[in-house]
Amino acid sequence: MLRITFLLRRRSDLTRDEFQEYWRRTHGPLVASLGTAVCARRYVQVHTIDDPANAVMAAARGGMEDPYDGVAELWWDDEETFAGAMSSSEGQEAGAALLADEARFIDLPSSPIWFSHEYPQVNPTPENLLARPRSSLVKLYYPLRSKGELSEEDAQLYWRTNHGPLIRSQATASGILRYVQVHRFPHPAERAMREVRGVQVEAYMGHAELWFDRRNLGGDHPEAQAAGARAVADESRFIDFSRSCMWLAKEHVFIDHTQGD
Repeated sequence: MLRITFLLRRRSDLTRDEFQEYWRRTHGPLVASLGTAVCARRYVQVHTIDDPANAVMAAARGGMEDPYDGVAELWWDDEETFAGAMSSSEGQEAGAALLADEARFIDLPSSPIWFSHEYPQVNPTPENLLARPRSSLVKLYYPLRSKGELSEEDAQLYWRTNHGPLIRSQATASGILRYVQVHRFPHPAERAMREVRGVQVEAYMGHAELWFDRRNLGGDHPEAQAAGARAVADESRFIDFSRSCMWLAKEHVFIDHTQGD
């Protein structure tokens, strides 16, 4: 599947609550109503939550960028489906309507967007965990930038082949229910999407997403503490913490044609 990751910062005249309220109650239904026109397979809003753990996790890494206010995630079946939707008159009209509405609540120059491929690392069965607002699950979102001496490709390779196995080996001790690496890849449409939105922020090399039960998050037992220390030490080998960020979030699903496939 083809996936777009769109990190969102709110307009300066909006509070986070106002931003998320408009996004969920107005923009989300608009995207859902145009889902057929753009051939979207899935659309999920990831809403940042204020939680003391956000600052604790950043401090453990020596300081990080401020969390975004949320993330829009969209999936298509394949490249051909996406290209067909974007080139059709119906898809173009829908895209223009969505962009016009985005400008009402998103600080577009500060909101990077890119294309991604998923590399699942820890998967439940079935793979349908969601950090819904009324559940005890939370989703950790962790956009990454590589250290200066590493190319994006080398950092992604280390992330996938070294860091991924480390996190899998200690998932139980860490309380991880699901873990997916989402890697950015060059796509011809990325530049056009950035230009039409006036994006000025550099794209990340991808992001990690992990699901936890809040009741087990940040365990204070020795195994959890040791696992956390190993994870941060290994992250420092390929991640520039000062140019990365992480936070906890809840998910709102507006389009999902994946269930039952």
